Amino acid sequence: MSFALPIDDALPDLIAALRDAGRAVLQAPPGAGKTTRVPLAMLQAGLCAGRIVMLEPRRLAARAAAERMAQTLGEKVGDRVGYRIRGEARVGPDTRIEVVTEGILTRMLQSDPSLEGVGAVIFDEFHERSLNADLGLALTWEAREALRDDLLVVVMSATLDAGPVAAMLNNAPVITSEGRAFPVETRWLDAPLRKEVRREAAMADLIVSALRETKGGVLAFLPGEGEIRRVAAALDGRLPGNVALMPLYGALPFAKQQAAIRPLKGDVRKLVLATSIAETSLTIQDVRVVVDGGQSRRARFDPGSGMSRLVTEKVSRAEAEQRRGRAGRVAEGWCYRLWTRGEEGALAAFPPAEIEAADLSDLALELAIWGAEPGELAFLTPPPEGALAEARALLAQLGALAGGRITDHGRALGALPLHPRLGHMLLRAGADAAPLAALLGERDPLRDGGSDLTRRLRAIDGRGAGDAKTLARIRDEAKRLRRLAPRGDFPKRSAAAMAALAYPDRVALRRKGDAARYVMSGGKGAVMADHDTLAGQRMIVAATLDGNPREARIRLAAALSEAELRGEFADQITWDNACHWSKRDRRVLARRQERFGALVLADEAWKGAPSEAIAGAMADGVRTLGLSWSDAARRFAARARLMQDGDDTFPDLSDAALMATLDDWLVPHLGGVRSAEGWKNFDMLPALRAMLNWDQMARLDREVPAHWQTPLGRKLPIDYGDGQPAVQAKLQEFLGVTRHPTVGPAQVPLKVTMLSPAQRPIQITTDIPGFWAGSYADLRKDMRAQYPKHVWPEDPANEKPTTRAKPRR
Repeated sequence: MSFALPIDDALPDLIAALRDAGRAVLQAPPGAGKTTRVPLAMLQAGLCAGRIVMLEPRRLAARAAAERMAQTLGEKVGDRVGYRIRGEARVGPDTRIEVVTEGILTRMLQSDPSLEGVGAVIFDEFHERSLNADLGLALTWEAREALRDDLLVVVMSATLDAGPVAAMLNNAPVITSEGRAFPVETRWLDAPLRKEVRREAAMADLIVSALRETKGGVLAFLPGEGEIRRVAAALDGRLPGNVALMPLYGALPFAKQQAAIRPLKGDVRKLVLATSIAETSLTIQDVRVVVDGGQSRRARFDPGSGMSRLVTEKVSRAEAEQRRGRAGRVAEGWCYRLWTRGEEGALAAFPPAEIEAADLSDLALELAIWGAEPGELAFLTPPPEGALAEARALLAQLGALAGGRITDHGRALGALPLHPRLGHMLLRAGADAAPLAALLGERDPLRDGGSDLTRRLRAIDGRGAGDAKTLARIRDEAKRLRRLAPRGDFPKRSAAAMAALAYPDRVALRRKGDAARYVMSGGKGAVMADHDTLAGQRMIVAATLDGNPREARIRLAAALSEAELRGEFADQITWDNACHWSKRDRRVLARRQERFGALVLADEAWKGAPSEAIAGAMADGVRTLGLSWSDAARRFAARARLMQDGDDTFPDLSDAALMATLDDWLVPHLGGVRSAEGWKNFDMLPALRAMLNWDQMARLDREVPAHWQTPLGRKLPIDYGDGQPAVQAKLQEFLGVTRHPTVGPAQVPLKVTMLSPAQRPIQITTDIPGFWAGSYADLRKDMRAQYPKHVWPEDPANEKPTTRAKPRR
């Protein structure tokens, strides 16, 4: 190690911690040198006999780290330092430090949980919180706890809070490197971008300003390849002659990626337009200026729709600081930000962990193969239950899980470096599926080429045009996948039939009356452009969607015949007999349907449907239509509610309670009712009376009677309609009443309306004795003058009631 780096001061403490505790968390800022110095220091200290495996989140970073360490040792990559990434390995018998991408470690652990031959595992750039890093650490830690207490574990991070990670690793020692970054001057916009200004144009303007006002190489951060292309186009003709523009993104050929990292000769200034691939791990030499577009692209998974989509979001403060730090690695630098200083306070502190927002199908498969639940492993962020349940449901549909346990097919899927969907397709369809699997794992090689998958497959075969670089990558990947595909005789399948194997939940049936809208077997809606060549096809397989949870837009699809569907999924196509309430027809429909998931392949009338099934569907109609009250039923329910107010053992006949228990009290009485009109004419009273047993009916009639008997023996109907039970009669019928009538366990007083001889209300009272003793005298004076032929006694409490006028003299 011929030159000093900031991390060197922390290495003795790290080595000592590993000797004493066997584990450590290392905090070091970007540019401190931890990626290339720590493995070499551990090797030089002789801490372990086995290989040192270091995880990197990206292939470019893994290659670059291995090359740099090999160069430090004066060796070639593959001697003492090597790397393994997907599709490429440069290791040899003398390799002691092996840099791998994160998925490689998971495969190593699943095939050998004891990690025989490995003495240490280093998790670099753990602050990025990738799904594979979280899973790899969880599995490695359990392997150490259960099988390998001598296994050294190091977690390295630039911005992550080390405390929770250290606590998760049984209070691991925390080592901190202060770093020696050069000062970086930050410059913000004076005012927020106006809505009508395109971000790519504003970014190009900011880059031109940075080149004019500074010196040294420039690193500009953009969210994706598309934005890089558009900014490069906006810069065309505006760059000084000594500026070399270089893109840097994951899909770029490795030789061009390396060219963007290495310094240029002479006085040529480098301008690198990069995605977040350049935030960490990589050191892009000669960079003194960062221009930050303020956006990052992340995958977001919606468990409700079972689909992921890429979303462009604002960077977090931690990401912005990471990017800013790239300008201060070799000398004083500058950072230009495409946002105002005031807008910075609204940024989130940290980006979300991938486990919180990603498709968890791979994670669910790995956990099933490992034989553990998430709660049994050391996850810094536990996987969300909804997304994990969705992933397990998909694995069960693919045959990878049975009864929640891994199957042989699931283990075979886990051995493939593919998403479980594509792995399932490759295992079931053989080598013929390799081009389609490669295509679905890459970006679309045809721009504005409609959604038809078969056009892309023809381009891969050389029978059509497309983006040459993308097609070349797809062809190379297809060759690799053919080698991984099982041997044997497989039936010839169309592209649609193979895609249906991978996406059984995205087989889609066209909606009636709309050529471009579909319903998928998983129950969600999907739509394609009206002018798409597949629009109007009765059935398709939607292989790629934008992930909109309401109605996803179809990006890649293939036309599927019903014969192909039946050939692939005969065991999943069933006949269902069902009665359901139709809001449109306002009646119960009894149908027999042949279904594949949510798709209805055939629909016919269900003759002889059982009455209980019709009644159950009619109850759903009642939930839509509401209760049908007759006057008698409403009075009965009101009486019962008075009883229930004083006795909670009495049935609750309130509207809310009745609607909540329709299946219990109403369905047995709905025979013959199957339409809104029939329900309108239905009398609920018998069903309501049936809710009370004999004793309860007797108590109801006794304590909350339907009638009140006057002193003359005449029965007056009690009106229970407005919540206050009421009766009415001529005043003379109440003469002699000295105790006000009440009903119910709570002794609710009746509202008594006393009528004049002309049947007009002259007094409303809930206290007849009080009325006799009070305002009756004044009322008597008025009434005697108006109705002299009727009895108006001075002492009504002691007078006999009557319904007659005074006899004639």
